[in-house]
Amino acid sequence: MRTYHCFWLLFWAGQPHQSFLTPLSKRTSGFPEKEKVLVLSGNSRQDLHRSKRSWMWNQFFLLEEYTGTDYQYVGKLHSDQDKGDGSLKYILSGDGAGDLFIINENTGDIQATKRLDREEKPVYILRAQAVNRRTGRPVEPESEFIIKIHDINDNEPMFTKDVYNASIPEMSDVGTFVVQVTATDADDPTYGNSAKVVYSILQGQPYFSVESETGIIKTALLNMDRENREQYQVVIQAKDMGGQMGGLSGTTTVNITLTDVNDNPPRFPQSTYQFRAPESTPLDSPVGRIKANDADVDENAEIEYSITEGDGYDMFGITTDKDTQEGIITVKKALDFESKNLYILKVEATNTHVDPRFLYLGPFKDSATVRIQVEDVDEPPMFSRPAYIMEVKEDVPLNSVIGTVTAQDPDAAKNPVKYSVDRHTDMDRVFNINSGNGSIFTSKPLDRETLLWHNITVIAAEINNPKQSSRVPVFIKVLDVNDNAPEFAMFYETFVCENAKAEQLIQTLSAVDKDDSYNGHQFSFSLAPEAASSSNFTLQDNRDNTAGIFTRKTRYNRHETSTYFLPVVISDNDYPIQSSTETVTIRVCACDHRGKMLSCNAEALIHPTGLSTGALIAILLCIIILLVTVVLFAALRRQRKKEPLIISKEDIRDNIVSYNDEGGGEEDTQAFDIGTLRNPEAIDDNKLRRDIVPETLFLPRRTATARDNTDVRDFINQRLKENDTDPTAPPYDSLATYAYEGNGSVAESLSSLESVTTDGDQDYDYLSDWGPRFKKLADMYGSMDSDKDS
Repeated sequence: MRTYHCFWLLFWAGQPHQSFLTPLSKRTSGFPEKEKVLVLSGNSRQDLHRSKRSWMWNQFFLLEEYTGTDYQYVGKLHSDQDKGDGSLKYILSGDGAGDLFIINENTGDIQATKRLDREEKPVYILRAQAVNRRTGRPVEPESEFIIKIHDINDNEPMFTKDVYNASIPEMSDVGTFVVQVTATDADDPTYGNSAKVVYSILQGQPYFSVESETGIIKTALLNMDRENREQYQVVIQAKDMGGQMGGLSGTTTVNITLTDVNDNPPRFPQSTYQFRAPESTPLDSPVGRIKANDADVDENAEIEYSITEGDGYDMFGITTDKDTQEGIITVKKALDFESKNLYILKVEATNTHVDPRFLYLGPFKDSATVRIQVEDVDEPPMFSRPAYIMEVKEDVPLNSVIGTVTAQDPDAAKNPVKYSVDRHTDMDRVFNINSGNGSIFTSKPLDRETLLWHNITVIAAEINNPKQSSRVPVFIKVLDVNDNAPEFAMFYETFVCENAKAEQLIQTLSAVDKDDSYNGHQFSFSLAPEAASSSNFTLQDNRDNTAGIFTRKTRYNRHETSTYFLPVVISDNDYPIQSSTETVTIRVCACDHRGKMLSCNAEALIHPTGLSTGALIAILLCIIILLVTVVLFAALRRQRKKEPLIISKEDIRDNIVSYNDEGGGEEDTQAFDIGTLRNPEAIDDNKLRRDIVPETLFLPRRTATARDNTDVRDFINQRLKENDTDPTAPPYDSLATYAYEGNGSVAESLSSLESVTTDGDQDYDYLSDWGPRFKKLADMYGSMDSDKDS
């Protein structure tokens, strides 16, 4: 008989609540069941068995959330090669081996060291092996088995939201969907009822209900009114284990809001309203406000007001204030207390958005009565017309009445009225008015040709209260009368040729009249009686408001008569007839055979001498250009700076100016007069600096005259002090020469005044060491020494 080395995994049935084994397959060998083992050998994992084994196992079940104080026992590993002498060692590897699961290497007992949570990891895959303790070589092939964590009901249902918010319209039917809540359970849904959730309502009845399996919340009460209650808070419970006793549960809150529908008509809080309005209330001004209450909100509470009937239907109007939903009653026509002092209106308020579903509740409108009492006020006088139009002839005599205006006090007192003309509209005081009866009359002559219309304003004021006044415009039209004689349309000056023939047309005349003619002007032309018989010309009236001048003889001589003056009489046909005498000037000129004028004594008028307009304009432009050039040249010369005497790139006002004049010392009284220094009176007051442009001219300071016996050193110190304190001194460093040099100078004296005191020639080579400023001086004195040596 062959011997098989087997590795047994034994399940201890004595601990049914801690671990379990599940059979892989059932074998029918006919032998009674003795023990449950899993036998694996080699790599083929074929099931090896002895005749006494009828079940084989390869997985364990372990309860989660073990609460005991000891390690939780899982199972036992055993090998056929284990003789109990401690020569074999059991090794466990895989998920959690050594940390979560440990094995007794001598006995093969497996234990769990920590509480297991199926929700974290439901399955652990492990491998077991038996090895020789001395050699470390395996005596059995490695076998794999599974530990499944058996679920217990340790997780309560959790809702997807802590708080749900939902809304439904008020007055909804029973069973109206509101919202669906959802809860999940982390337990194993395939094992028992640990994850089977059932919903129920804890708070919110009898208004709402919830379906136990779906979590759908529905309305449970009919006609829930938002105006009675708007907010509802419903608490929903989700319980596992199918809602049975001992199941875990979780809750959530559902806030349900009833939204508004138009189920309430507007209602006036009172049936009658009373207002007062002064009769002077301006048009479109508010008289009062009324409001109908509507329990709905937003657009469902919008109201439109209207005046349906009443004796003030056309006197008043009503509009809706969109912000307050009030009806504003306004004045449409002017009120008059004396005509009517009480108006009764019927005002209706109607919803603008009516829901047809709730029409059965009644009409969604209401009405109220409005009484408006008109109050009397002291009104200004009222004219009988809004404007007056009057006509007057321009030749009317002064103080003639041309029309009358009428105004009266509309109040019951009927106060007397006085009239006046607004002089801002009649600055020339052409018209005046009778203050008692309102008759307008002329105070100055009128002339239609000067001004056709006069627009004045008449003021009517109460005598007892002048502040109560009113105005009315008066338009006065001046009518025309025939008071202007016709005259030539232009000044006529013509010529006649010396070789002219008789009955030759030389000029056509026309006339105008300032007067207005309704039927058109009709002018007649004729020669004056004094010229009709003796004139060298004839006049022909064309009967169309024109006339022609014709020659009466064949030839004219300009040397005998150079100019003819022909008087013409022009008359109109209006009443009274007006006429005037106009003169036509006719000059005699020499003409060619075609009648074109060549020359005459009127040549100066026909051919004006002198320059043409274009030439005059050209000359004027040349003169303007010349003047502009002169002005610019003068401005540039004034802006040009004078060139200073000292020109240097490093000009710091420490320059030596050579005047090519050398004095003879103190003994030389001819070359330089020191009295000038001693007597400031001798200084030329007008002498200014020549190296800069003076900006401001100061009056020269007068200093005291020095005494004749004053020492030069004291004199110079005195003048130095005066210059230091002089406000007119230039604001920069200047070199002031006082013709004196003190002792102790490094350069010693450079003046020729001390040259006589030297015993011998000086060496000026040191000047070359003083820098470039003294280079020229060193060259000058160096060259002098070389000349002496030569």
